[in-house]
Amino acid sequence: MHRELSSRVFPGVKVGLLHGRMDSEEKDRVMREFQAGAIKILVSTTVIEVGVDVANATVMVVEHAERFGLAQLHQLRGRIGRGSAKSLCILMTGGKISEDGERRLDALVRTNDGFQIAELDLELRGPGEFFGTRQAGTPNFQVANLVRDRELLEAAKREAAAVLAGPNAEVSQPEMDRALAHMRTRGRLSYGLVEVG
Repeated sequence: MHRELSSRVFPGVKVGLLHGRMDSEEKDRVMREFQAGAIKILVSTTVIEVGVDVANATVMVVEHAERFGLAQLHQLRGRIGRGSAKSLCILMTGGKISEDGERRLDALVRTNDGFQIAELDLELRGPGEFFGTRQAGTPNFQVANLVRDRELLEAAKREAAAVLAGPNAEVSQPEMDRALAHMRTRGRLSYGLVEVG
């Protein structure tokens, strides 16, 4: 794409290239030139996703937008429109788009609200594992659904905090000991961090 834009589409304009395999010095040089306006068009991988603040960047084209997660698309879109000039983010797709892909793109078009986007992202992807390596999918809760039962889970968290605060009128020390012993044996692999702290 960099070659195509440089030689055929915008031959008289300086087009920069940024990707993760470049060394830090080269990446910094490209970003300084882009910020200064010496580079007018920047072709980049998602290395541009976080921490880039170029106020005069006003147009972004994301190719194959259906392949990206909602939070990542929101981060990418956030790289433009940081100045006073009107900005535009163009989401291009290729081929057939899944139902979830359609929902992600539709949500991104509908709102700029990061909280709404985060909630839909959680609903679509699931949270992954809390003590594992999966970054998506539904956790193995026996009863609750993390999105649907948020209020119930928050109530359970408050109750657990009250129990862990120590024996009280509702929960005796022997009951607490039995509950912790049960967690240690039943959830040894998933919840091995129960002993931390």
